[in-house]
Amino acid sequence: MGKKTKLGIAAVAVSAAAWAGSKAFSNPQSRPDKQVLSFGFPIVLAHRGGSAIAPEHSMAAFSKSAELGVQGFEIDIRLTNDEEILVFHDEYIDRTTDGAGRVADMSLPKLRTFDLGYHYVDINGEHSFRGMGEKVVLLKELFEAFPNIYINIDIKDSPETYEGSLIPSKLWRLIEAQGVEDRVVVTSFYDEQIDRFNLYAQNRVAIGAGENEVKKAFAAFNSQLGHLYKPRADVFQLPVRQSVFRLDSPRFISFLGNLNVPVHYWTINEPEQMQALIAAGAKGIVTDRPDLAVTAISKIEDK
Repeated sequence: MGKKTKLGIAAVAVSAAAWAGSKAFSNPQSRPDKQVLSFGFPIVLAHRGGSAIAPEHSMAAFSKSAELGVQGFEIDIRLTNDEEILVFHDEYIDRTTDGAGRVADMSLPKLRTFDLGYHYVDINGEHSFRGMGEKVVLLKELFEAFPNIYINIDIKDSPETYEGSLIPSKLWRLIEAQGVEDRVVVTSFYDEQIDRFNLYAQNRVAIGAGENEVKKAFAAFNSQLGHLYKPRADVFQLPVRQSVFRLDSPRFISFLGNLNVPVHYWTINEPEQMQALIAAGAKGIVTDRPDLAVTAISKIEDK
């Protein structure tokens, strides 16, 4: 046996021993239970209130979805220039209204002048919401209007902006004042915003996974060191695919589930795909079509 071969075998042996040692001494830490995630069945979250059945983030959408029987809403928030927390997705307000400009540059009274249904026509292309009186909604108003609904809150303002620097503390103070700590999840694509929020919340509110946390979990799952992964989120909301990677395998869902981290998938609008994801182990479906999702998921529960 040559010297290089012996060195190679020795390196493999050392790696194997290191892996075995880390496996033996690791103590996988599951996330503690959170009341908001304690559903004993798969749930439906209406994406932006149910943006295929009424204007996104409108009271019409939220009301329709609640009547259909969804368990939760998946919403986005932004801060206005008078520091009100607005339920809104886009940085600029013109895509979903008759207005123009950045949300962060406008006051709530100004934003209230816009018609939230200005561009909206329903899924059949028949019913317009223009002129129907739909206005932008505050997060506080949503809490008060739907006291029994789970609300997943996605912070959209970048941590590098002025409004983004304020919104984590503003959000925590609102959640605490409203007493809704046990019925919300706070998340963001920006891991930094989640971390900032949790500095105030101190784990009293369930938090989601940002982009970096998702990458870390997926890398751990695909490595030989998955047993060393310690989740920093209580729930993962994922697309089915990220770039070339599939994120919907039963094994990946189980990997997170074993750490007491449920997985919800977005934005799923086909009943067959909803049912396939639930069969794979997903605990929630985020959808623009709550009218289809509630029926599709109930068929699974009836079996």
